[in-house]
Amino acid sequence: MEVNSPALELIADLLAEHTGQQLTESRRWRVATALSRVFRERGISNVDQLACLLATGRDSSLEQDVVEALLNNETYFFRDKPTFDQLPAGIFPKLAQRRADRRRLQIWCAGCSTGQEVHSLAIQFAEQAAQWEGWSIDILGTDISASVIQTARSGHYSQFEVQRGLSVRQMLDHFDETASGWQLHADTRAIVRFERHNVLQPPPGRQPFDLVLCRNVLLYFDGETRKQAFARLRQAVADDGFLILGAGETVVGQTELFAPSEGFTSLYAPQPVPAQQVLALAR
Repeated sequence: MEVNSPALELIADLLAEHTGQQLTESRRWRVATALSRVFRERGISNVDQLACLLATGRDSSLEQDVVEALLNNETYFFRDKPTFDQLPAGIFPKLAQRRADRRRLQIWCAGCSTGQEVHSLAIQFAEQAAQWEGWSIDILGTDISASVIQTARSGHYSQFEVQRGLSVRQMLDHFDETASGWQLHADTRAIVRFERHNVLQPPPGRQPFDLVLCRNVLLYFDGETRKQAFARLRQAVADDGFLILGAGETVVGQTELFAPSEGFTSLYAPQPVPAQQVLALAR
C-alpha cells in the first residue's frame, strides 16, 4: 500500500509527540501493516484517510490507538539470557549487601511491554526464596501503552508466549495451565505491579530505585531525546544502584551520567553529577 509523504510525516509527528520515538525509515515500510487493526475497527480504508482524521485533532482516542499500534512490543521471558543470568549470580548479591540494613529492594522495568521481563525477575526471586526471606521486593513495570499494561497485570500468557524463554520446569513450577493459556502464580505476581508511564517523564515513585532496566527503549530515540531519557533514568537510579540497557544500547559516547560497570554485561553505574545539571538535561 503506497502512502504519501505528508500522511507519514503527520503520523511520525504524532508518535514523537506522545512517546519521543522516531518513525525511522526502517520502520515506515510497516506502518500500514501495523495500523491494520485500527483500520478494521474504525472503518478506515488507508493511511491517507487516517491522516485526514488525525489532522482534525478531534478524536484523542484515535490518536492513542494509532500510537499504541505503532509501538514495538516485542518481548519474551528471559530475553537476552546472559543479562538475566548475571542477576542472581552477581548483581543481586551486590544489591543485597548494599541494602542489608533495610532489607528492601526496589526495581523498575521501563518499557516493560506485556510484562515478561518483570515476571522473569519475579521468577528469579521465587527461585531464590530462601535467600530473600524477610526482604521486601518491589518490582514496578511501566509502559506507555495501556493495552500492554493490561496484559502484564493479568499475568496470563498463551502457549506460544510461555514457550519463548521458559524451560518446561519453570512453566510447571511457576504457572497454572488454563483453558486459554498459562497463568503466573499469584504468589509470584505478588511482588510486581504495573503502571502507565513515559520514560521521558519524571520517574515514578518518590524513592530512587536500586535497579532500573530500560532495555531496547532508547533505540527509537534521536540523540537529544536519548540525552533527556538518560537524565530521567539518572534521577531514578540510587547513587549506588545500577542501570541495565539492552544488548544493542550503550552509554558510551551518549551520556556522562552513567559509566560501564566492569565485569557485567549491559550494566551501568550512575556517576556523581549535580542534581541541577541532571534536571537541566531532563527538560
